Amino acid sequence: MSTKAPGDPAGKPISVFLLDDHEIVRRGIRGLLEAEPDIQVIGEAGTASAALASIPGLRPDVALLDARLPDGDGVSVCRDVRSRAPGVACLIFTAFSDDQVLLDSILAGAAGYVLKQVRGSDLAGAVRTAASGQSLLNPRAASKLIARRRDASGKHDPQARLTPRERSVLELIGEGLTNRQIGERLFIAEKTVKNYVSTMFRKLGLQQRTAAAAYAARIHNSRLHVEQGQTWPPPASSSSRMPGPASGAEQAGP
Repeated sequence: MSTKAPGDPAGKPISVFLLDDHEIVRRGIRGLLEAEPDIQVIGEAGTASAALASIPGLRPDVALLDARLPDGDGVSVCRDVRSRAPGVACLIFTAFSDDQVLLDSILAGAAGYVLKQVRGSDLAGAVRTAASGQSLLNPRAASKLIARRRDASGKHDPQARLTPRERSVLELIGEGLTNRQIGERLFIAEKTVKNYVSTMFRKLGLQQRTAAAAYAARIHNSRLHVEQGQTWPPPASSSSRMPGPASGAEQAGP
């Protein structure tokens, strides 16, 4: 019994799933791809949650994922899809060249990173390359980028080493949610949440969930103070400070 590769003229066409929050963009991409005789768009979505509800069941050859979405990001969708349906090749589709998105795409197992300014023929070529099991990423350049970013982020901010999905999980841990509740909130399996938590703990040097919750609270408080134009941690008390309650209210950090 012979087998045909996806897109082989004598076999089935390459099946593609589109994820972009702009309907007009999805229509344009669908039109470009379906003009190719060997490519067929079998589904589309405008949100990360809708994509995650559809892609594992449809099992397309290629998922073309917008990097920025109203309820998440394409990199996190890629990571979830690859964990649930490893046979789906993911392409991250973005309007801007961004080293961090590229790095996150590599670590999430994406087959490639495609700018929205690409020509239609080049986009179709990228889809064919991904469907054939090849990567669009230059291995040497990717390795150098990973090493450079890890060195820089590890020296200055451990949180910068987290992927967008890991940061989301960390924030929900800070809210006191269990792994099951986090999975329900993010529309992913509890086992997948556990994997994120383990990886996140290793990156941050944490061992206990309570430490992660305290870390998340500190980040949240720091963000609030920055938005309010204040410094964090708060400055030490001075003699000019008016008398008030005990300083226990300032103990928001771990």
